[in-house]
Amino acid sequence: MKQLQKNELIAEIINLEAILNLPKGTEHFVSDLHGEFEAFDHILRNGSGSIKEKVHSIFGKILSEEDINSLCFLIYYPKEKINLLKQQETLTSGFWYRTIHQLITLVRFCSCKYTRSKVRKALPEKYAYILEELIYPYDEEADKQEYYEQIIEKIIDLNEAEFFVSALCHLTQRLIVDHLHVIGDIYDRGPHPDKIIDKLIDYHSVDIQFGNHDIIWLGAFCGSKACLANVLRICARYGNLELLENAYGISLSSLRRFSRKHYTHNLAFAPKKNPYSTLSKQEQIDSMLIQQAAAIIQQKLEGQVILRRPDFNMTDRLLLDKLTKHTVTVKQKTYPLINACFQTVDPKQPYALTSEEEELFEDLLQQMQQSERLEKHMTFLMEKGSLYLNYNQNLLIHGCIPLTENGDFQSVSFRGKSYSGKKLLDYFDRCITSAFTNRSSCIEELTDIIWYLWCGEGSSLFGKTAMKTFERYFIDVPELHVEKKNPYYLLREQEQVCRNMLKEFGANPDTGCIINGHTPIKVRKGETPVKANSKMLVIDGGFSKSYQKITGIGGYTLIYNSYGMHLAAHKPFSNKETAIVNGDDIVSSRQIVDRKIDRIKVKDTTIGEKISTDSRLMQNILKEQAKTQTSRS
Repeated sequence: MKQLQKNELIAEIINLEAILNLPKGTEHFVSDLHGEFEAFDHILRNGSGSIKEKVHSIFGKILSEEDINSLCFLIYYPKEKINLLKQQETLTSGFWYRTIHQLITLVRFCSCKYTRSKVRKALPEKYAYILEELIYPYDEEADKQEYYEQIIEKIIDLNEAEFFVSALCHLTQRLIVDHLHVIGDIYDRGPHPDKIIDKLIDYHSVDIQFGNHDIIWLGAFCGSKACLANVLRICARYGNLELLENAYGISLSSLRRFSRKHYTHNLAFAPKKNPYSTLSKQEQIDSMLIQQAAAIIQQKLEGQVILRRPDFNMTDRLLLDKLTKHTVTVKQKTYPLINACFQTVDPKQPYALTSEEEELFEDLLQQMQQSERLEKHMTFLMEKGSLYLNYNQNLLIHGCIPLTENGDFQSVSFRGKSYSGKKLLDYFDRCITSAFTNRSSCIEELTDIIWYLWCGEGSSLFGKTAMKTFERYFIDVPELHVEKKNPYYLLREQEQVCRNMLKEFGANPDTGCIINGHTPIKVRKGETPVKANSKMLVIDGGFSKSYQKITGIGGYTLIYNSYGMHLAAHKPFSNKETAIVNGDDIVSSRQIVDRKIDRIKVKDTTIGEKISTDSRLMQNILKEQAKTQTSRS
């Protein structure tokens, strides 16, 4: 803290103590975005229905439902909506005058719980002075009424209305949510995780909890070839190789040549139907071949990790050395192989890469680490990310906290030292940070831990006993495909178990709850996201289109404002153009999870704790200054 004079200290103490009594800012929680940029972008623009709720509360008695919806979509997509209205020739002076008045009223309403200083920082520079005048018209009914009207009329006369309205719309989006939480899994399946990261980089206040799909991208960037093989396989599986090539500039030409040379037509590895674009016949074939190559190389590289890390206790996943030409032995029982493509596996050294594979993966790994855009995105993930977060007494975590069947924290050992509960996740977090910091030298022990987070039994991101990738590809026995979940996923239904976990991580078990992602809630089967007497909220409802047939909805999000928590359920998002033309919003319902009797204030929050600490420190400095002054007198 910089040295302040007495008057400056007094002013700052007054300011901080006043801020503590403002209503808490609105928090917005999203999870399991899986590259679905357009749906995420829409949710961000509409604040999970918060903007429409505010518009209804202000204009519900004077505007029709159609007009409310039109105003909301103008706020969500000002540029696109204005262009549409231009085509309809409805942009009259009257429209601009009426709309500017409506938006200013809305901005005043949204900004009332923020300090004037905070609002000023959010104002677009070009219109900052004008907006501040219009937002705070304390004597509007008296001497300055004509002054305000003249400002608006002159904005319209000078053909600035379009730009001014756009600025007001973006300001409304900015003010409606104070802080965004992303509860993991930005990457994989959908086409544009890169665009999601770009959007988050520009967002005013955000934190991220790593998901299991994020961690393999981080692992690959830090130097884990096993993680890289998983990234390649999943991109090929979902027909999404262009993410690597077009978004991150990684050439796959050598991988294509290698795959075409060694692998053949195998429908089990055909890419899943891509809902965003139609792959050409050659693209489908290449995805099929690359998925085979990546799957086999993955088995080899993962075997190498397991062999050099016996403390992972994953020797049951070593299956390449159990192969014959037509069978594989799993737990001393032999099964016939299906979809076999093991032509590059040497029976004498089943986990060794061929010289071609070695050269190929050295090149791909180097490209990953030299991609400027990927480096920017991974650096941002590390700056904003962690495995868990205690924020405003709520515990945010993507996957699970490993538990035993009786509800104790599961103990996991590495290098002879045991970890459980918070200490286990802190250990994982330290390994991730260290691996990223030392990525140029690629410390194998650290990158192996990141891979373990993807598929290890004691991982808080995986939460199962084993990942059955091999069995799902190559053995036609459904019971072998089952991945047994950690007891956490049953025990999280119990309030006392959740209270124990909150206490372990320093959150208040009386007022807080656990906010979880990772496991899609099957709404159509009657499953509910609210568990354990509201101590557990699971907000993975199916942003990913590949999950929506299972979940029956298009995702959950959570809003936590000064009045309590609201869970929003969303219908599947079509596309931006259709939504704008039809005014088709995607918030289908909102459910109150926790309605507070007393409005929550800043002093009750994590930020409030820091402000209170700063205020006490300044008051102590002020007292010391007074003592010094008295002694000198």
